[in-house]
Amino acid sequence: MSVWWSFASLSVLYGWSETAGVEALRDEVRGKGWIAYAARTEKGDMDLFVCRPDGSGARNLTNTPDAKEGLPRFSPDGAWLLYRRIPLSEKYDNNRHGEQGVPVLCRSDGSRVKVLGDEGALPWANWSPDGKRLLCLAPKGFSIVEVESLKAVRAFPRKGFFQQVSWSPDGEWLLGVANSFGESWSVARMNVASGEALLVHTFNCCTPDWFPDSRSVIFSWRPPGQGTNNGQGWTQLWRAGADGSAPQLVYGEEGRHVYGGYVSPDGRYALFTGNLQEDGDPGSGGAPMALMRLADAPLIGGASPGLRTKHPAAKSGPVLSLPTGWEPCWTFSETPAGAGETRP
Repeated sequence: MSVWWSFASLSVLYGWSETAGVEALRDEVRGKGWIAYAARTEKGDMDLFVCRPDGSGARNLTNTPDAKEGLPRFSPDGAWLLYRRIPLSEKYDNNRHGEQGVPVLCRSDGSRVKVLGDEGALPWANWSPDGKRLLCLAPKGFSIVEVESLKAVRAFPRKGFFQQVSWSPDGEWLLGVANSFGESWSVARMNVASGEALLVHTFNCCTPDWFPDSRSVIFSWRPPGQGTNNGQGWTQLWRAGADGSAPQLVYGEEGRHVYGGYVSPDGRYALFTGNLQEDGDPGSGGAPMALMRLADAPLIGGASPGLRTKHPAAKSGPVLSLPTGWEPCWTFSETPAGAGETRP
């Protein structure tokens, strides 16, 4: 499957309609840096791509037909990209992709590629706020590793955290998925200094990430009692205070699981993926990505009668359709543009 979907075809296939406000949203975000994501190429492997936030300028960043790349994460200054590379014969497993393959670092324009370790090294690695260290999570616990030397400078217990970890922009907290709060899929945070672990949200949650002010988080949640999808319901995108207060729907749609929520560097927009399949469907090259203003939330896609009954004030858009991708991230840096391209 090619990654070169048109906006119109995505709208027809996946329900994110081209409402009157979509063109305005597209114009609004076009010059706001770059989005990086993994996607399947026409040759069948998975590479890293970048595109403008309106979906324009998409191009293959890694172009490695003998391997697959995924889980890109920009450094805080946008100059570097951290990701994982797996053999061509292997599939990304969304429940363990942060430990698969080898960790790789490159400039965010795709240059200066460097493998950082052997198979399984630096599991679930994500950036520190200053970009000088990596937060890693293994069964034996958390570790903090210097990027330059690759030496661990600290280790501490994981306290039930098991995947999808990130460091708050203010440096005070860690966020991730945990199984130590009465449910196996909870979002929790840990104080970096004290090691105290606190619940943010429980029951069928995943893919959490921070708002840039470190005071709120975005995450996927499948609320109980939906009565749809054979009683299983559909995963939705939510936000809450970092302490779990005031949970609010961001985007939901009956017939689509919503994952990979990522807040723009200015805190004004949300980037996410939606698919009929579970876990963002990395085995098939990801799912259509989308972008919306957080000020427009809550939004509901499609007819979704049950969801609209529960959220009568929710609107239908605008939602900007983007190329098919998996685990997207966003930087306002112009480094990914590479030589010869400037901000539009």
